[in-house]
Amino acid sequence: MEKGNKKIINAWAFYDWANSSYPLVITSAIFPVFYDAVTKSTVNGKVSDMVSLFGTEFHNTELYSYVVALSFVIVSFTAPVLSGIADYAGKKKRFMQFFCYMGSLACASLFFFSKEHLGWGMLSILISSVGFWGSLVFYNAFLPEIAEPADHDRVSARGYSLGYIGSAILLILNLIAIKGFDMPARWSFISVAVWWAGFAQVTFAKLPNNVYGRKPEGNVIFKGFRELKKVWDELKNIKRLKRYLASFFVYSMGVQTVMIMAVFFADKVIFKKEEEKSNLIIAVLIIQFVGVAGSLLFSRLSRWIGNIKALGVAIFIWIGICVGTYLYVDSPFSFYVDAAFVGLVMGGIQSLSRSTYSKLLPETQDHASYFSFYDVSEKVGIVIGTVLFGYIERMTGSIRSSILVLIAFFVVGFVVLLTIPKSKVIES
Repeated sequence: MEKGNKKIINAWAFYDWANSSYPLVITSAIFPVFYDAVTKSTVNGKVSDMVSLFGTEFHNTELYSYVVALSFVIVSFTAPVLSGIADYAGKKKRFMQFFCYMGSLACASLFFFSKEHLGWGMLSILISSVGFWGSLVFYNAFLPEIAEPADHDRVSARGYSLGYIGSAILLILNLIAIKGFDMPARWSFISVAVWWAGFAQVTFAKLPNNVYGRKPEGNVIFKGFRELKKVWDELKNIKRLKRYLASFFVYSMGVQTVMIMAVFFADKVIFKKEEEKSNLIIAVLIIQFVGVAGSLLFSRLSRWIGNIKALGVAIFIWIGICVGTYLYVDSPFSFYVDAAFVGLVMGGIQSLSRSTYSKLLPETQDHASYFSFYDVSEKVGIVIGTVLFGYIERMTGSIRSSILVLIAFFVVGFVVLLTIPKSKVIES
């Protein structure tokens, strides 16, 4: 396949447009507020956020964080095996399609979410998360196959920019329908399913399935495991890649935990009154639109000072954001300012993380297997991050205290980043 083909690159980037509706509407905006409202109850005249599942009492946000963490555990165990099979059999696109459709169907099933059937509702959350993150393993693996290393930052940033714009459009359409036409919020979950699976067809129509023309023989599962082991043996001998993955593992705990739990923080600490809940969406949209500029800005910054230094700048800003949030963010205005800074670095650090890893890879045809280790690092990190976030809230009774662990993640990630040996590939 010809690298640099504009039609294929645009089709690849368009999957961000399709699937980013999930993290915005389901993870960040409408569903968290819906979930909090549905799972709260009034006990003796007081509002309680406690829920019961399998005979155990949880804070609603605590339970949510545990279920999401479990989805990442599932992806972490299955992705490496499936990626090895996908590389050996040349089936990356097929696996990507499977997870895409599974996730979108699970989103649609959230339409039936209720406190009375909490177990089934949490299962829908679990499967939709597995579908979203599972599809990204194979989606990301296409980047080094469709673009030259010099273009990875730009192409990766294009994907994230399209994702921010597309998901913001869907969110705005849903808000107009909810506020202007009294559409029940649960219908927005159906819209995500249709948007995600529907626009993904643009990607699937152009993206090649078997780039290297592989012809699998024999037991593909056994051969897939062997393919994965080969990649692991190679990865262990690449010092820059190992150090980068270690840094990414830690700082991504902070990034992804913020993405998942920030709305719950705002809902409980900043916008406590029911009439204030709609203001939360303003902060989410600020993050989306500033995120477009942030992705492009950090892509350009990486060309000026190199990927590692640009990532260091982003992580340093994240540390400042978390410290500022813990100490000073206690009003809608301060939260909006906070959201603007989060948007600036959110898209930038995600885009650069993906493209930097892609640049560090050796010459290989096993991109899905290599990216499975990248994704496993991220997912295991998210498991630790979300579980700690929920556990600290449980122990202290305050969701604000959980921010302290985010600060630790970014500081450690920054320190480890400084230990990565210089590389001409990513410093030029």
